[in-house]
Amino acid sequence: MAQGNGEESRGKGRLTSSSTPKTSTPSFHQEAHGVRLGVSMGRRLFLGRRRLFVAIELVLLVLLLIGSNQSKVVAAIKSPRPTAFVKMAQKSSEKDDASSSVLRELKDTIRHQAAEIEKLKKELATSAKKPKAASSGAHSHHGGGSADNEDILDYKEKSSISIASERVTWLAVFLLSLSFTAIIMNGFEHTLSKQIQLAYFVPLMAGHGGNTGGQAVGTVLSALSAGVVTRKDAMKVIWKEALSGTMMGVVLGAVVGPISHYLMGISIPVATVVSVTFPLLSTIAALLGSSLPFVCVVMGLDPAVIAAPAMTSFVDVTGLLCYFLIANQVFRLFGLEL
Repeated sequence: MAQGNGEESRGKGRLTSSSTPKTSTPSFHQEAHGVRLGVSMGRRLFLGRRRLFVAIELVLLVLLLIGSNQSKVVAAIKSPRPTAFVKMAQKSSEKDDASSSVLRELKDTIRHQAAEIEKLKKELATSAKKPKAASSGAHSHHGGGSADNEDILDYKEKSSISIASERVTWLAVFLLSLSFTAIIMNGFEHTLSKQIQLAYFVPLMAGHGGNTGGQAVGTVLSALSAGVVTRKDAMKVIWKEALSGTMMGVVLGAVVGPISHYLMGISIPVATVVSVTFPLLSTIAALLGSSLPFVCVVMGLDPAVIAAPAMTSFVDVTGLLCYFLIANQVFRLFGLEL
């Protein structure tokens, strides 16, 4: 009986010990469920705040798209904090203020320059109406030019009759000087009758002298009108032009003489005369063409009207005279009768 009671008590003990974990299992699940609920609520709260920040960023992004360019917006999107948008908005407003001030200054500068241009136009119109004496006095101070400022400005309004009346007198004077060519031809008629081939090159000599002198006159007149040279540079310019004329004459004489002999059948004495005359004629033409503009400026004359025809007349006379004088000397060297 006692043994049975012991077994019964042990059985109850087992039942008691085995039932204990069964009663603790529901409280453990409840705690785990509570933890999961807490984590879920925290995650939802974090996601809610993050969505709030994203919404704020999107609102600022829309505002910045109105007053800023795309590059600034992209830079703001890459920023992890909303404060980047605030800083960028401040910088954008500062730059807008600076650009507006620059535009205002630019407009003021344009207005100022326009006023100065109008003032200069009025001054130019006033100076164009000044008397001719004042204009010529200014030119004499600066060393002269191709023509007076008034003459250049009034050329468009001049009639053909006034232009012809100003030039015909000088052309008549130079026409009288060209009559000396007829005197020279008459004086060397005997030489021409013995060597008729000399007459072939008379137009050639006259044309070459006019071309060489015309180049010198045009160059010097352009330099004087531009103010590159003045009367103080006269000797330097004349020497330079004369030396260049000599070199050109040597080159052309060495070409024309052989061509006239081998291709045209001209005799050797006449071809020699042509070759020797070219350097001297080119030197005289360049010398006169470069010196006559300075002479006109010193005398108070218009070199554009006087220098070129004066050079042509003097070169024709002196060149023809040199041509026949050289021919006489060359023919004597060759033993030809004149």
